[in-house]
This record gives sequence, structure tokens and C-alpha cells, in this order.
Amino acid sequence: MNSIVSAQDKGRCINNQAFKCGEQLVYRIHYGFIDGGQASIKIEDSLVPVLGKKSYHIIGTGVSTGVLNAVFKVNDRYETYIDAQSLCPLMFIRRVDEGGFKINQDMLFDQDYHIVNSNGKKFKVPAYIQDMLSAFYYSRTFNYDNEAPGKIDSVVTFVDNQIWSLKIKFVRRDTIKSNVGKIGCLVFEPMVQKGRIFKHNNDLQVWISDDKNHIPIRAQANILVGSIKLDIISWSGLSNRAAIVK
Repeated sequence: MNSIVSAQDKGRCINNQAFKCGEQLVYRIHYGFIDGGQASIKIEDSLVPVLGKKSYHIIGTGVSTGVLNAVFKVNDRYETYIDAQSLCPLMFIRRVDEGGFKINQDMLFDQDYHIVNSNGKKFKVPAYIQDMLSAFYYSRTFNYDNEAPGKIDSVVTFVDNQIWSLKIKFVRRDTIKSNVGKIGCLVFEPMVQKGRIFKHNNDLQVWISDDKNHIPIRAQANILVGSIKLDIISWSGLSNRAAIVK
């Protein structure tokens, strides 16, 4: 495949103050009243070269624990390589194993010709399209310092071989207690995809730290078979001072 370095990408430079190499976030996952899993997301300690671009290598994992692990084993791994300048994905790797349901997906993003090669199939896509993991990091660079609730941002993503315009609605400001302290947060409602997991488009709420890091502190979702809640239990390697309320 041709190089994904393009004149267009060379001209786009995102002012990223939200995250840096070495950042790690760890979460506990609750399924209803059951403490059933743990998730972590880490940026590797240094930039890596991918097709001539200095890139963040980010790895996200999710595993079931305790009683849930015995009845519905989950072992998920996601990796993305993001161009450090444009914050566009270069490669995406997805390995899902959830109760025997498996997904193995490898994507190469050709940002020059706007093509995604997904497991050998090529798809024409818009410029600067994101994968499901890189979209999270790109959206962390958005500035909400002077924004009022009601603002909607959109991030074009490529999910399950389809182009999806992820709309994120800023709902309100809030302060919540967490394992890392009492945190001032921005609350968002991402418009999720209806189908295998969610019944409605607005079944997910996310609490993001109201600081320059924009770290997810909590997420709560109503799903087809109940509810899931994700809470942060530790962080390290942050770029900025956290919004801890004393």
C-alpha cells in the first residue's frame, strides 16, 4: 500500500495538551450489582515510528473477574497507532473474546487516499477519520472552558466496517466522588450505535474531568441485558494537574 503520509496530513497539527506518552488509566467495571471486570488503557512510554510518522501506541484491555469470569469470560484487547501531529490513526488492532463471541480485526488507514484496509477489504472514507479508540484521544483535545451545556461535537469514525459520525453532547457540569478523589467533571452523552449492545442512541453517559486532561472518570450505560458502570480506580503519567475538589 502507498505511504499514508500526505500533504493534507502534514498541514494538520493538533495542539495536544491533554495526554502524553506514559499515561495509564485503570477502571473497575460493574455489571449491575456485580463487580465483574477491570479495564486499562495505556499510552506506551515513547513515540514509535509507523510508516515514517512519529506515533502514539495505545493499548486498551478489558477482562472479566470474579464470579462473572466463570460464567461469561471477557478478554478484549484494542490497539491503535496515532500520528502524534494530526492525531489520525495509522493502524488499528482489535481482538475481542466475549463469552465465545470473537472479533479479530486489523486496519490500515491510508490517510493519503482516504482508504481503510480492514482485513483485506478496502473502504473509501472521509479525511481524518478515526477508529473507535483514537476517537477518544482526539476528542480529549476539545476545549470546553467557555462552553455552555447543549453543545454537540461530531467525530467521524470507522466502526465495524462502517462510517459512523459519533455525536457527543455536552450535558452539564457535575462533581462526583471517585477512588482518586472528588473530581469536577463535564458530563457528556455520546450517541452510541443501536444494535448488539445498546437499545437506544442515548444509553450512555460519560463523566470527563473538567481540566486539561479530560480523563474519563465514570461511564454508565443501559444495555440490552442490564446496565454497566465503569469507575476509575487509578491514574498515572498525566499531562496536567487533575481537577480534584477539596
